[in-house]
Amino acid sequence: MSRFEIGLWSFPILLALIFLRIPIGVAMFAVGFGGAYLLSGNSVMMLSQFKHLIYGEFSSYSFSIIPLFLLMGHFATMGGMSAGLFKAAETWLGHRKGGVAMAAVGACAGFGAICGSSLATAATMGKVALPELKKYGYTGRLATGALAAGGTLGILIPPSVILVVYAMLAEQNIAKLFVAAFIPGILAALGYMICISIYVRIRPQSCGQRDKAPMTERLSALVAVWPVLTIFVAVVGGIYLGIFTPTEAAAVGAAGTGIVALAGGGLTWRGTGEAILETAASTGMIFLILIGAKVFNNFLALSGVPMQAAAWVGALGLTPWVILAAVLLLYLAFGCVMDSLSMIILTIPILFPILEGLDFGLPHGEFGLWFGIVVLIVVEVGLITPPVGMNLFIINALDRETPISETFKGTLPFVITDLIRVGLLIAFPVLTLGLVRWVY
Repeated sequence: MSRFEIGLWSFPILLALIFLRIPIGVAMFAVGFGGAYLLSGNSVMMLSQFKHLIYGEFSSYSFSIIPLFLLMGHFATMGGMSAGLFKAAETWLGHRKGGVAMAAVGACAGFGAICGSSLATAATMGKVALPELKKYGYTGRLATGALAAGGTLGILIPPSVILVVYAMLAEQNIAKLFVAAFIPGILAALGYMICISIYVRIRPQSCGQRDKAPMTERLSALVAVWPVLTIFVAVVGGIYLGIFTPTEAAAVGAAGTGIVALAGGGLTWRGTGEAILETAASTGMIFLILIGAKVFNNFLALSGVPMQAAAWVGALGLTPWVILAAVLLLYLAFGCVMDSLSMIILTIPILFPILEGLDFGLPHGEFGLWFGIVVLIVVEVGLITPPVGMNLFIINALDRETPISETFKGTLPFVITDLIRVGLLIAFPVLTLGLVRWVY
């Protein structure tokens, strides 16, 4: 069997291990190690190489940004910032048709700006918003669907852990990626709100309506969320203005959310310990996947699969846009069976070099930013599509009265808006790159 054939066989073997519920980091490490052994036949030399490979990967200062942003999200959750955000959004939007669901989406966007995790955003906002949605007569389908979709904003609106991982894998500037994600993130939140507005007019029986809050209550609720706005401006604004590096900004954000949570009484010494332990566990999970991906991709490089795949794609004579469409369809398919982080870590080192060599009419250095945001939005769709849409199961677990099939149906309109948004970003790259060009 040739080196290339060994490389090709690694993909079905890897997928089989994943379907057998073996952790994806372990599966990639096992397949990568086994494949490299078949190619070299020297296990001692391989172990020595892996030692340097793994140390070289994680001795990078940039990787410290991941646990810091995760810790920031845990502190924000314990500090009860989600409740304040939802209250503020509800007092301003709740009296409109579908307004409480729109408020939930808006609060998800705000919480995502200080959390960076889709699952944490969905779980936290679900606990806060579901009782209010039920109180005002929203059906289980609309309530759970809106919250599952709103939770996806956690990985798009900066700061985002997955954007950080993508930046490291594709060797992109983290600060520029955060800027590039800003307008698509706002479009996502607005798109979901428009979707809710259309849905409740087609199905008026799917929601009730709350009374309009007086202006004093609105202003009071708005003032109550000043810590969230301050932290967001300090973190993201500090990066944009060049005051902080992204890693320094993550440290400032973690410290800021911790202080706010402590001052508000939501964070105790015990809670601090739990937040640190949960951050360590999440970081360990991410780093395990990164280690497995590094070993697997090193094996693929030895087999020559990426280079031959790039040559094969080039020989097909297809336009770059057809190839891009095929790659995005592949992400949609993967999203039905894999979580978002695993998809990014597994595929970017293989697919990004192939696509980067094609001509999409973008100036040098901008393709990686644009492609990253487009891919991230497609990955978002995977979070709300069965059978492994993680957000669906998180929200459904909070609302046992709503069958999972109803939650699936509730997310379909939001999936359609996601696909429309992908089409807009592909047709008009300026939506992603315009702010980057203006800032930089």
